[in-house]
Amino acid sequence: MQHDLSSVRNLGIMAHIDAGKTTLTERILYFTGVSHRIGEVHDGAATMDWMVQEQERGITITSAATTCFWRDCRINIIDTPGHVDFTIEVERSLRVLDGAIAVFTAVEGVEPQSETVWKQAEKYGVPCVAFINKMDRVGADFNAAVTSIRDKLGAHPVPFQIPIGREDGFQGVIDLIRMVALRWTGSDNGAEFVVEGIPESLQDEATLTREALIDELAGEDDRITEAFLAGEDIEEAWLLAAARKATLSRRILPVFCGAAFKNKGVQPLLDAVVALLPAPSDLPPVEGRNPDDESKVVHRRPGVQDPFCALAFKIQSDAFVGTLTYLRVYSGTLAPGEVALNPRTGKRERIGRLLQMHANKREDIELATEGMIVAAAGLRNVATGDTLCAQKYPVVLERMTFPEPVIWLSIEPATKPDEDKLTAALARLQDEDPTFRVRVDKDSGQIVMAGMGELHLDIIRDRLQREFRVGCQVGRPQVAYRETVSARGEGEAVLKRQTGGRGQYAHVCVVVEPGGRGSGLQVRDAVVGGAIPQEFVKPAMDGAREALEVGALAGFPMVDVICTIVGGSFHDVDSSDVAFRIAASMAVHDAANKATPILLEPIMNLEISAPAEYTGAVIGDLSGRRGSVSRMDARQSIQIIGAEAPLASMFGYATDLRSATQGRASFTMQFRQYAEIPAPLSQEIVARFRGY
Repeated sequence: MQHDLSSVRNLGIMAHIDAGKTTLTERILYFTGVSHRIGEVHDGAATMDWMVQEQERGITITSAATTCFWRDCRINIIDTPGHVDFTIEVERSLRVLDGAIAVFTAVEGVEPQSETVWKQAEKYGVPCVAFINKMDRVGADFNAAVTSIRDKLGAHPVPFQIPIGREDGFQGVIDLIRMVALRWTGSDNGAEFVVEGIPESLQDEATLTREALIDELAGEDDRITEAFLAGEDIEEAWLLAAARKATLSRRILPVFCGAAFKNKGVQPLLDAVVALLPAPSDLPPVEGRNPDDESKVVHRRPGVQDPFCALAFKIQSDAFVGTLTYLRVYSGTLAPGEVALNPRTGKRERIGRLLQMHANKREDIELATEGMIVAAAGLRNVATGDTLCAQKYPVVLERMTFPEPVIWLSIEPATKPDEDKLTAALARLQDEDPTFRVRVDKDSGQIVMAGMGELHLDIIRDRLQREFRVGCQVGRPQVAYRETVSARGEGEAVLKRQTGGRGQYAHVCVVVEPGGRGSGLQVRDAVVGGAIPQEFVKPAMDGAREALEVGALAGFPMVDVICTIVGGSFHDVDSSDVAFRIAASMAVHDAANKATPILLEPIMNLEISAPAEYTGAVIGDLSGRRGSVSRMDARQSIQIIGAEAPLASMFGYATDLRSATQGRASFTMQFRQYAEIPAPLSQEIVARFRGY
């Protein structure tokens, strides 16, 4: 089945928390006719915030997909969260999207999570347009917001519009491509706007900004340069074609503005999505590997008869359908009842139903074609990041990487009947969210769950009680410490057991040494001369990896360590895979104890907004939390303080900050890196977790 891919747009809406992503999405759904009333986030009535927890808190927690139509173009939208605890939702959405709208506020400009999502978009090469929102708020400054995009993101923002007025006087925008003013009267919910001449007071600014725009686009089309130098009119089609080319290459970031809550600026933004952001056919072929020979690169191209290929980017539990698997189809077609191959497991998956999602509402469809984002029901052994493909033409697309959890807490069932229900519910939640981990503590026997922050785990607890109806009790949040080594250590272990008949023998020598910060774990094979036969080397490496999951100081997982298996010996009869796995684990523990192990803690980036008169109190409080100030910026009467602080000292900070500033300050926090803990504090933590 062939269809017009050029009329499809797959886009995400991304931004810092409270920048207005969901509000903008609600207006898009209203103006495209999908919904007939505007749902407000603050009323808990937003279409895209369908979870009870989202409606109560007024924030987006899970990315929600929907489809609308504008200018005969099908637009598949994913509204993503802005809170740092749910950054995985942005990561996996951008992995499968073709373009994005980056939303910034006209008051704050670029905020910490804006930088995070921008880096994620850069990672996947996603072309973007920018929308400067909240032009009607006190302190709105369009030019300052554009400057912050340039300075903080290293992007190349190019205004395609300038505002008419600001704060209470914001009335509309000037379209620099057509050189007309678009003014919203507000009498019809923003559905209609007046196109008129540019106000005399803004004529000079509009002319200068348009000349800068033309200068940026001239490099894409010689006709623009020639017409400009000759003083002739430049055709609108030339400018749009050049702008599209520059946007797709990420050479420029087109900037638009408006006030989504007041329904101003949304329709021109939709026009820009259609005109500037890519269709699936504009993108290069998706690249994967042959699962039977990973050295072979395989391409799947949209718009031609390539075999079916899709990426599973999200798993979601649904009370009515069961498990839903969200798929981005890159090539070919898929219909209910067909069978696809999961190369990771080697198993075939039969498609039960195919659904077009509109937030939490579902519509059955008979065929999923290339460029579509759909949900499949009935898949049993598919995880986030898996590839589904035609059985005769296997391919593995690049998998996604997920951040490690930085906070954990214990959880236990409230009653005996809740035990099995809790285990099953935690398993389902872990399938949904790759940044949520569950384990059983080997010493205490407690169930421990780990996540990206206090809010993340609080939402998990709430879902367990409401959605899965599991009674549970949770402990206090704890920091996810890590261990590493600061010196080189050699270890050796011999496993020799004789129990009558065939025994167990393995001899392994290892070297453990520090790696670069952030390098993770590396296990290497440097065995020479056949000291350990090749069939036993892999079990030995597996045993070494398992041992590195339990550190030498307090049992925390080890990171940034290079472990090299350098030698050993074997027995012709008694050696086995199990023996070498155990011996390697013993040798690693021996080496780690000799390599001067140290404890690491997560360090968080903070950005605090507080009235200037409270600056001293905020900085003093940070010092008491082992924090350090990295920068300070003044924005009108507000002081923006950038700082770093250990996560261990930040529990309850929101309450303390409000108390110290009479409720007038706010802050954001996100993970930066792991760093060594000062020796006295490290000894205290080790003693606490060892139980003495």
